[in-house]
Amino acid sequence: MRPQKGLPTALGNLHLRSTVSNESANPLREGLSNRAMPQPCNVVIFGASGDLTFRKLIPALYNLAADGDLPGAANIVGFARREKSDESWRAELKETTAKCSRSGLNEEVWDGFSKRIYYHQSEFGDAAGYARLKQKLDALDAVGGTRGNRLFYLSVAPAEFEGIIAQLIAAGLTQSGDGSWSRVIVEKPFGTDLATAQDLNTIIARAFAEGDTFRIDHYLGKETAQNIMVLRFANSLIEPLWNHRYIDHVQITSAEQLGVEARGPYYDKSGALRDMVQSHLLQILCLTAMEAPTNLSADAVRDEKLKVVRSLRRMSADDVSRDVVRGQYAAGAIGGKQVPAYRAEDRVNPKSETETFVALKLHVDNWRWHGVPFYMRVGKRLAKGGAEIAVQFKEAPGVLFNSAETPLGPNQLVIRIQPDEGVSLRLQCKVPGSTLRIEPVKMDFHYGTSFGKQSPEAYERLILDSMSGDATLFARRDEVEEAWRFVDVIENTWHASTTPPPLCDYPAGSWGPKEADDLLERDGRAWRRM
Repeated sequence: MRPQKGLPTALGNLHLRSTVSNESANPLREGLSNRAMPQPCNVVIFGASGDLTFRKLIPALYNLAADGDLPGAANIVGFARREKSDESWRAELKETTAKCSRSGLNEEVWDGFSKRIYYHQSEFGDAAGYARLKQKLDALDAVGGTRGNRLFYLSVAPAEFEGIIAQLIAAGLTQSGDGSWSRVIVEKPFGTDLATAQDLNTIIARAFAEGDTFRIDHYLGKETAQNIMVLRFANSLIEPLWNHRYIDHVQITSAEQLGVEARGPYYDKSGALRDMVQSHLLQILCLTAMEAPTNLSADAVRDEKLKVVRSLRRMSADDVSRDVVRGQYAAGAIGGKQVPAYRAEDRVNPKSETETFVALKLHVDNWRWHGVPFYMRVGKRLAKGGAEIAVQFKEAPGVLFNSAETPLGPNQLVIRIQPDEGVSLRLQCKVPGSTLRIEPVKMDFHYGTSFGKQSPEAYERLILDSMSGDATLFARRDEVEEAWRFVDVIENTWHASTTPPPLCDYPAGSWGPKEADDLLERDGRAWRRM
């Protein structure tokens, strides 16, 4: 099958399998236009004893191996402080991978995969530990064909970045030889405000070029998030309508039934705005609102996303008070089970003023979106979990159907990001019968049923792209900093103002505070029921 020009590097025919050997140096995957194959490398995970490694990273790497997508010459080295042997760490990982892998665990696949997993014990600041790490990686290169390629995954708190980067440089671990590379994946939170984000960017840049820095946002690895560009720019039915002439407003929702679980100390210092809006939701907004890129290279796509963030109308203190709602969940019931208030959660300040819910009204001040409001909401302990984009079109003139028993409703395109990934379109149709009765009907597309296979987990796709050097689905430095510029205004109004907007309570199991409903009701609109 000959690759076709012009399909996205990270958004092409995602379900077609390759017939090209994984051992080739940077070949194009057949059926995946212009997409480079992942290259052999040693993956070093800092924070190997952490929850993310057990629940997400190792299951993702295992599934890549099970699907035949992980390069045959690829090893995983876990770097952590606790004393463990290779065998004991492998045993722990097998147990959690069996629970967390989307495809379960195949003994034969695991047996081959686990032989490529190694554990390295060291303190993050111990120079001798990094010297031993270099020896281990050099030995793996010599026998395993990994060619000196190294992918460092910083699954640690941002406070650890500077020390780890300094030790990597001192040990010569970031220096690439002829034809080899060193890259870094950085987990969020990437800073807590603009100043800290700039500091972290400066620290990372001491060791890794921007093109070798992969700031991960797992929302962008989800199949439907990747499909937004294809949906918009590959369908002539949709793109001509994607502007202020035809769209009334856009809603972006990310809802969780879970509380803070074991993340109380982190979440109480962060809150919903920093944890979700600055990263996940603004990234989804950018994909929804961006212009078509000049080509499908990573930087061309990210240039257009950056323009969206720069076009966001900056808020004054009055705008924040009027157009941003913050809330915190009180005690309530989820699925018939009583759950505590946020302030009663484990390791949360009982007098905490941290928000667990945010609703915003935003404006993208450019020609395409003039006058179209974007409404966002994100929260914990809500009535239902899920994430979606709902694009509501303007109503058609009703003059032909004034005699109908029910008024016309608007068309609505809904892009479901999770859990049931897919797209639905609401249309108006006549109900069979002798009277003119019009009701909405839904055309629905589900990834699982349409393609007959499970979508890969977000981390699978993102790790694979890091091995390929494809940064399309990762945030660039200027994107991150521009997003913080926007969010800092809201944070400062909340916490630096002498008269901050109120923190609104809402019962767990509801859809958030009443003030969030009022935000839309005063515009004559309402949140879509998920």
